[in-house]
Amino acid sequence: MKRETYAAIDIGSNAIRLLIDYAETYNDNRTEFKQTAFVRVPIRLGDDVFLRSHVAENKIEALCDAMQGFSSLFRAFAVRDYRACATSAMREAANGADIIERIRLRSGIDVEIIDGVQEAETIFDAGGLGSVIDRDKSYFYVDVGGGSTEVVIYASGGKIDAQSFALGTVRILTGAAREQEWHRFGEWLSAAAEKWRPSGIIASGGNINKAHKLLDKRSKECISDKELRKLRKRLEALSLEERMERYSMNSSRAEVIVPALTIFTTAVERCGIESIFVPKLGLADGIVRQLYKRYNP
Repeated sequence: MKRETYAAIDIGSNAIRLLIDYAETYNDNRTEFKQTAFVRVPIRLGDDVFLRSHVAENKIEALCDAMQGFSSLFRAFAVRDYRACATSAMREAANGADIIERIRLRSGIDVEIIDGVQEAETIFDAGGLGSVIDRDKSYFYVDVGGGSTEVVIYASGGKIDAQSFALGTVRILTGAAREQEWHRFGEWLSAAAEKWRPSGIIASGGNINKAHKLLDKRSKECISDKELRKLRKRLEALSLEERMERYSMNSSRAEVIVPALTIFTTAVERCGIESIFVPKLGLADGIVRQLYKRYNP
């Protein structure tokens, strides 16, 4: 058995995530990815960016501190290679380039700002989703983040189209989600669903993972559209404190879960879908798998 260690950093609008995985390849050429470390730091960059177009100094310092810690973990775990990607908030931050340079000087970590389509493709193409769906059917992959929602259409055994929408949990909470973007999201989904007749939605993101857990779903068990709508209404009726206490959520998750489920239920309704599959793979998982493929073509 051969073991290699890879790391991924996802600098999102709601939080910063570090994933370190062992990629273990066995004699029968089977490869398994095993999480050995996961760190989530709730630095909400989107709060600043979506209201004031730049990241405040205190959050830049917190981000640089986190990245310095991640750099130390790379050495401690003997990481072979890493990739650090920044998404929606950093794409829109007027001082994004300056922040990336400060991170590099403080931690030695190079950060890439990726666009929404790159983000969706990394999660979908490198996230192992092709192994869990029927290649003869069509699916809509929907990832809801803090600043944006990415949608990939999978049909005829491959990716047909991908779109990014400026709709995300932090963007909604700050009042920065525009009505015309909601309209564009709904109209695009309706037209795409009419054309491709998807068999289901593949959903990703921390909030849908949490919803899957709250509904006591088993590993590969789908969420029905009715279950998702009922859960959203139940959570929406509760205060932030009640969500935290009743469902063991931290404050960061309790704040964003209702906006996230609003986006997912909109997608479900527009597509006329009755089931949502939750593989629990995200951008960091996709990055790790891409790194592995780079060294093991």
